[in-house]
Amino acid sequence: MASLPVATTLNPHITHFKPTKSVKFTPTHLTNLQENAKNSRTLYNSHFKQISFLCKDGRIQEAVDLFTERQLKNFQIEPEIYGELLQGCVYERDFFMGQQIHALIIKNGEHFARNEYVETKLVIFYAKCSFLEVTVYLFRRLRKQNVFSWAAIVGLYCRMGFSEEALLGFIEMQENCFLADNFVVPNVLKACGALQMIGFGKGVHGYVLKMGFGGCVFVASSLVDMYGKCGVLDDARQVFDNMSERNVVAWNSMIASYVQNGMNEEAIEVFCEMRMEGIELTHVTVASFLSASANLYAQVEGKQGHAIAIVYALDLDNILGSSIINFYSKVGLIEDAELVFSRMLEKDVVTWNLLISCYVQYGLIENALNLCRLMRLENFRLDLVTLALVLSASADTCNIKLGQEGHCYCIRNNLESDVVVAGSIVNMYAKCERINHARRVFDSTTMRDLVLWNTLLAAYAVLGLSGEALKLFYQMQLEGVPPNVISWNSLILGFLRSGQVNKAKDMFSEMKSLGFKPNVITWTTLISGLAQNGFGDEAILLFQQMLEAGNRPNVVSIVGALSACTETASLQFGKVIHGYITRQSLCLSIPVATALVDMYAKCGSIDRAKKVFDMILIKELPLYNAMISAYGLHGQAVEALSLFKHLREEAIGPDNVTFTGILSACSHAGLINKGLEFSVDMVSEHHVKPSMKHYGCVVSLLSRHGNLDEALMLILRMPFEPDAQILGSLLAACKEHREIEIGEYISKFLFDLEPANSGNFVSLSNTYAAAGRWDEVSRLRVLMKEKGLKKNPGCSWIQIGGEHHVFVAGDIPHSETGEIYSTLALLGQEMLLLGYVPMLRNAEFCCS
Repeated sequence: MASLPVATTLNPHITHFKPTKSVKFTPTHLTNLQENAKNSRTLYNSHFKQISFLCKDGRIQEAVDLFTERQLKNFQIEPEIYGELLQGCVYERDFFMGQQIHALIIKNGEHFARNEYVETKLVIFYAKCSFLEVTVYLFRRLRKQNVFSWAAIVGLYCRMGFSEEALLGFIEMQENCFLADNFVVPNVLKACGALQMIGFGKGVHGYVLKMGFGGCVFVASSLVDMYGKCGVLDDARQVFDNMSERNVVAWNSMIASYVQNGMNEEAIEVFCEMRMEGIELTHVTVASFLSASANLYAQVEGKQGHAIAIVYALDLDNILGSSIINFYSKVGLIEDAELVFSRMLEKDVVTWNLLISCYVQYGLIENALNLCRLMRLENFRLDLVTLALVLSASADTCNIKLGQEGHCYCIRNNLESDVVVAGSIVNMYAKCERINHARRVFDSTTMRDLVLWNTLLAAYAVLGLSGEALKLFYQMQLEGVPPNVISWNSLILGFLRSGQVNKAKDMFSEMKSLGFKPNVITWTTLISGLAQNGFGDEAILLFQQMLEAGNRPNVVSIVGALSACTETASLQFGKVIHGYITRQSLCLSIPVATALVDMYAKCGSIDRAKKVFDMILIKELPLYNAMISAYGLHGQAVEALSLFKHLREEAIGPDNVTFTGILSACSHAGLINKGLEFSVDMVSEHHVKPSMKHYGCVVSLLSRHGNLDEALMLILRMPFEPDAQILGSLLAACKEHREIEIGEYISKFLFDLEPANSGNFVSLSNTYAAAGRWDEVSRLRVLMKEKGLKKNPGCSWIQIGGEHHVFVAGDIPHSETGEIYSTLALLGQEMLLLGYVPMLRNAEFCCS
């Protein structure tokens, strides 16, 4: 690097010898004058070195005192002394002292104030103290700019987040024929990374190679960081591998780049290489490693990272402490996170927010609120993140009172206009089903960004308000906010939630035609929505298209596809998806395992369901529930009750779904007393509030085994109005037990609830037929014709290869009808030979 120019003009304030008349110097006089000048210079150099040493040693006050003492004694003062004093203030970031020196420079006149060296030092001083306006003013009034002043201004822009200005400064510097050195280039690369301007960054990389800076470890580390922030990991790794010398900054940059881009396993590998090469770890190194471990939910590795921090005696500062808390929070070790938090001597707002976030994530809302109170007692203000967490907690628990308190706090502290806070408030009101309140908050926010628009759009979508969602979708575009993939996803979800499947598919097609590439959430939303709306075959087809498009499905995608297989009873496709999960080494999580158990059970393969269940070593309640329901569905009540007993031995508390499954199992197996015992224990022992499904199971339990009066009394005493399903099950039982009076009574309610459902008329007709009351059967047949109702024919299907074959009662259009009926006739004869007698249901003929 070039050195700064230093003016050597003598101080004009010191009185110099001026002869009043011509003097003739003898050789002795000349020798004495030269000796005095030499001594004066020697003394000045000595004083300069003393001041310089004190400044570099951080003793800026002593340096200033020495300077003042020498000035009072009229010792020679040159501009470079002011430069050293300003540099000392830079070392100590002593802004007040630097201002005093600046004032002294101005007081001593233009000779000092307009000296190039002093002017440059002033720019550097104010830049290092992050005073942007002053720095820019002094920089622009420089008579002569140089590489040092440019380095200061570019570095300041970059440090303060003005990345575009930093790059413009770099360009202007080049245009003014100042070549950026290895101090400027790292800042320029940092700005490229912040703006993700990979093209500009590659141009700077070319400049680095041209200027021969490639061997500088600081420049190379900055290149790694820039490529990492731009997501070009191959180039980042290439630069890293080609470095002849790697310091800890280079290693940290490579690890952090992998973590930032979700390549956590690679980050851990680099960390291990770094340790093998004996590079000393820093707080940043361990913090990045812990972030990778947290993202992978890798408990063992993360705990090792914590142990390494202890072994290396790294201080538990905000960076490291926050990383450890974040790791323990993500893997669910809340007590460990609390312990680390309690041992941190200094905590910033980020640290507090991390533990609050941990509590909110695991539903410990009271803990989160208590920590907020403690945070305020420690004189920390609740910032935007804290408030977003509180509002998120109220949204997740539908606690409107807490949410409104948070909203009031925002208003009192003038925070409600912040777009992030506004988004949290809108989300809170939406999840608490106060969508009108959410809309008012949205409308009152003047600065609305895309995230806020998407928040309200998602709120309408979740509630199935597709019309409102569509109007908002068009409104945002009219106001100059173009939608993104998230906007389209919400719109598709809204149509699916409201049952408008064709509209959702149209939006999916329009989205693609406009150049928007569907992401995993898009595919997942559509697959799950189609399955839930009864379009299982289309959902399976869409899952195949998703894989062909190169999208790796997530847990929700797989669960949605398995749900579609369950809906269509497609065992073949269910097995294909299970195979895909195995081949891709996808983690068999609890949701996926639960969906597999449910699919196999409902597709008739209870043995496969049991195998999947047994594969999961650490089982959770949803998986137990699925297996209990599977046993109940297949009439294996003993196995269901045994699994329920095991569930309790594992100290896992049953929920309402568990009791639905166990009561259903008892109903199918005719275990009336056992089922009634469970219904009592559910309330008295486990404090589970009975739902309509539980009442339905008990009604089915009683009615299937002839206790129709008790079943009817239970329905009449329920705390809510009975639905068609529970009444229908009792009516079906009336046919089996020829209970005409109760059947007629129940059918009146059913006809009012579902006047267009022919099945209710058929059930009552079958009840009359079973009791031999044919006149009533005929009357119902006439009534059905008058209402235009027809019995829905029975339907069955079978899948052969990739094709579904669907059959209804009396079906003949199938291409292989002759062979099918011939086979049926042979089966009928074989059944007669084995002694089976056919049961003819006259009611069915009558109503068909």
